[in-house]
This record gives sequence, C-alpha cells and structure tokens, in this order.
Amino acid sequence: MPDIVTVIRPKTVTRSARPRLYRVVLINDDFTPREFVCIVLKAVFRMGEAEARRVMLTAHQKGACVVAVFTREVAETRAAQAHAMAAKEGHPLTFRVEPED
Repeated sequence: MPDIVTVIRPKTVTRSARPRLYRVVLINDDFTPREFVCIVLKAVFRMGEAEARRVMLTAHQKGACVVAVFTREVAETRAAQAHAMAAKEGHPLTFRVEPED
C-alpha cells in the first residue's frame, strides 16, 4: 500500500494598503475677511469656534496652515466646497490639497 503524502500550504492573508493621505492647506490672502474664513472652516471642516479662529490666525501669521488631513477624494471635495463657498461671496479664499509626507 503506497504512503499518502499530505502537503500543507500556508494560507495567504491579503491586507489592503492604507490609502495615502492628503493635507488641506489654507492659504492666507489679504482680502478675505477673517470672520468669513472662520465661517468656512466651521461649515466645511466642522471646526469649533476656537479651533477655526486658531487655524485662521496661524494662516494669517505664517502664510498658510494645515486645516485637516483626509484621503484624496475627501480632501479634494472639502477644498472644492470651501472654494465654492468663498467664490459665491466673491472672496479669493484659497485651499491647496497636497500629499502628506
């Protein structure tokens, strides 16, 4: 009677890679009113009053400030919403989306 050979193969577990993250950066300009910037940050990025003011002042003092970090689609959507909100009111408020290092 022949010997039966059993071959055991290891199971491969596939894990999906984490999606790359992108920063939404608020760019300072000298024309958009500070209060309007806070309104946009609270409406689009769901910030509280204190956090929105801190982000707005940081961008004002340093020229730019990271607002939030999201996946690419969410970052681009939020930046577009904020830009559209500013354009509707006639303000040149700008948000840039860039990959996180």
